[in-house]
Amino acid sequence: MGTRGRDMAQFLTLAPDTAPLIRAGALTCDDCRALEQDPGLDGPLLEAEQAIRSRADVDVAPGRTLYRAFGIDPTKTRPSSEALLRRVRRGEPLPRINTLVDVCNWCSVEVQLPYGLYDLDRVVPPVELRRGREGEQYAGIRKDVVHLAGRLVVADAHGPFGNPSSDSARTMVTPGARRVLVLVFGPSSLPRTAMNGVLDVTAERLARFAQGRETWRWVS
Repeated sequence: MGTRGRDMAQFLTLAPDTAPLIRAGALTCDDCRALEQDPGLDGPLLEAEQAIRSRADVDVAPGRTLYRAFGIDPTKTRPSSEALLRRVRRGEPLPRINTLVDVCNWCSVEVQLPYGLYDLDRVVPPVELRRGREGEQYAGIRKDVVHLAGRLVVADAHGPFGNPSSDSARTMVTPGARRVLVLVFGPSSLPRTAMNGVLDVTAERLARFAQGRETWRWVS
């Protein structure tokens, strides 16, 4: 279903009790193309992995600060960015899913902020960042059920479809996706200029590797 540019003014909002706790950034990109195994990313991802392993000073504090703001222990439920970091430091490569997902994982592990990536044509506006309600859950990507009560969630007219640890199967991005929504989750202490810098890098890489054309941007 999705939305078009003229509708974006009210496309994404923050719940009043969530807004003081988060600095969020969003991009939409059209005309994307994605390969399951994109050889154009082999070199850049290998270089990124090597750079991460050579650094002892990667700062995981922003993701952990965000989780603690929502009452979640980040050492028990890891931000997706930190989970990627731990994987690479164990000597494993970044997961390869498709061009779009791989680019966002690359960005996430470098900046240590959780990312969400969604097929915009499977999202039914309006979209809201809010706390999960009692009993809310969804079928996750490679997970049976993700329980959401009290956690930061991304929800549309059909209910929650994402959070900073594990996204839903309903809006997952496959190689057939042509329009995507990217969300970056940061703590409220993160400057807006820093979030815009993160979005700049993300948009540039999506354009370079997936031909994605940025159509909308938002920072809370």
